[in-house]
Amino acid sequence: MSGITSSSVIELHNISTSPTSDPENPRSVVDPFSLSVGIKSDEEISTLTARHRKNASRWPYTGGRLLGRGAVTVADPQAPPMPKVKQKIDVKGIKEFYESQNESIQQLLKPVEDHVREAKEEHGDNRIRYLIAVNGSFAANIVLAILQLYGAIASGSLSLFTTMADSIFDPLSNLLLILSHRAVNKVDANRFPSGKARIETAGNILFCFLMCAVSLILIVMSARDIAAHNDSEETTGFHLPSIIAVGVAFGTKFTLFLYCWSLRNTYSQVRILWEDHRNDLFINGFGILTSVGGSKLRWWIDPAGAIVLSFLILGLWSKTAYGEFMLLIGVSADNSMLRLITYISMTHSDQITQIDTVRAYHSGPRIIVEVDIVMCANSSLRVTHDVAEELQIKLESLPDVERAYVHVDYETSHKPEHFLKKEL
Repeated sequence: MSGITSSSVIELHNISTSPTSDPENPRSVVDPFSLSVGIKSDEEISTLTARHRKNASRWPYTGGRLLGRGAVTVADPQAPPMPKVKQKIDVKGIKEFYESQNESIQQLLKPVEDHVREAKEEHGDNRIRYLIAVNGSFAANIVLAILQLYGAIASGSLSLFTTMADSIFDPLSNLLLILSHRAVNKVDANRFPSGKARIETAGNILFCFLMCAVSLILIVMSARDIAAHNDSEETTGFHLPSIIAVGVAFGTKFTLFLYCWSLRNTYSQVRILWEDHRNDLFINGFGILTSVGGSKLRWWIDPAGAIVLSFLILGLWSKTAYGEFMLLIGVSADNSMLRLITYISMTHSDQITQIDTVRAYHSGPRIIVEVDIVMCANSSLRVTHDVAEELQIKLESLPDVERAYVHVDYETSHKPEHFLKKEL
């Protein structure tokens, strides 16, 4: 489900939205639904997992005859006791469930101001690291492209030509990402009122298609080399400086991969760079193996390795392009974001009696939110407007929300105002 539909309306009539903590403290936790009761301490989680582990080895019946799927007759004194059967239980999964539940409850109870503040602090603290990740990757990719170009030309290895082609496109991709990021800050809001957040996504898709096109060209080149090769040659020439050049590229990419790891979920641009460094580790490592194999074992290992590498590049970037396409066309937000938006809407004001519909979907890396709330039919236009506008501003202040739309109803028996599929 992409949200809460009108067929599953949340009733709020009997719920008090008054704070459960000190009202004089604006930072106090508001918990009208007593969600904090569900938070488990570390000791409680350990006790629950131990109880599940203990009960897993027990068998509830001491005698009788099995009938069908687990049914038993009345215990027969003459029948031998049934053996104890140990049931396999995922204790680790139980612990992870309670830890995830604690995290979800704490996220819901956190005030919106704290979400905004933490996002600003995170972006502010990581600003220098972000610039190093982007500009450092760009500078490193230029140097590595030159090194791998030398290695491929000097050795003549098709596997190294594949790694070289990938490395040449790396600085071009970095330049594309930098330009698209700058374009986001210069968008004319009158000309593109809703396209600002999608420019980076469009740039990512373009780069993915470039990498896929290069992979297809290298597959054709490698296949032609295999078909035209002279079988009298058992191996290709070995060129140590070329292997060293690609080895340096591998070590550099590994360093950049580790550096971008912690920022990959904060900036979409850094996530693309992290995925690129991750892919290059597989490509360069496998390229070294197949190039050495072609020079020491059999000649066909080198072009065959180039084909495998090209298919690997094609598959990895096709998967990345698919993910970016899903963001561009409007895939639903994850369940944790839907829960947070629903809880914020439910606890926003005691004037809201019900929540009719909650939808949240991507528009590029950010999210569009649609909320239908229900208020009393006798509420004045001023009250209705103020409640809806304050909720809209609150939702739009969340870090990942691009725009929020709040619709007000006085009942829930009507058909949905918007249809997902419109007839032409």
